[in-house]
Amino acid sequence: MEFYKDLLKNTLFNGISEAEVKKLCECVSAQKRVFERESFVFHAGDEVRSVYLILSGSMHIIDEDFWGNRSLIETMNQHTLFGEAYALSMAQQHLVSVVASEKSIVLEINPARLFERCPQACACHVRLVENTLCILSKKIVRLTEKLGHIVQRTMREKILSYLSKCARQAQCNSFDIPYTRQQLADYLCVDRSALSHELSKLQKLGMLRYRKNHFELLSSSTH
Repeated sequence: MEFYKDLLKNTLFNGISEAEVKKLCECVSAQKRVFERESFVFHAGDEVRSVYLILSGSMHIIDEDFWGNRSLIETMNQHTLFGEAYALSMAQQHLVSVVASEKSIVLEINPARLFERCPQACACHVRLVENTLCILSKKIVRLTEKLGHIVQRTMREKILSYLSKCARQAQCNSFDIPYTRQQLADYLCVDRSALSHELSKLQKLGMLRYRKNHFELLSSSTH
């Protein structure tokens, strides 16, 4: 039963007992799948067939153009649910790709079984759907945040917008970001070399200090 106890830590199963979790996993035809690093859960254009919950590891949501250039849309970590927006919208194909950034284990869920009316009218199944909608709403907020960063006019404004958000979330001017330099460049939709150059300029101006993915914002500076 250890597997079901672990699922209780996930927002998807908030307010649901361990016994109910086991019952629900059977009800929605949940199955564990393992993805090695750089293996794709699905590609853009693939048919929508499942909803996924990350049990361990992490995934990247990416967009690739005709020439294979990648843009990082979001990094998803343990306990993240994905694919539910496509299932709810009744989309036929995925618009983006999801790739494992490290060896990861996911719970694959049948969306038809997840969102259909439970024949037994189980309260726990209703709660599961409510939790799914709550997770989806929070995702919309996060993507709106990203849009707020990338619509800034200059690279400097994009960087400062993102780092300011990180400082607010950490409630501290010193914090770690979850991205490598390349991933941050992809997230902000900018060139990596240009990003590194701009960060160096900001550090020389005394606006911030950084080492790898650790940043410290400094208030006594001139822009």
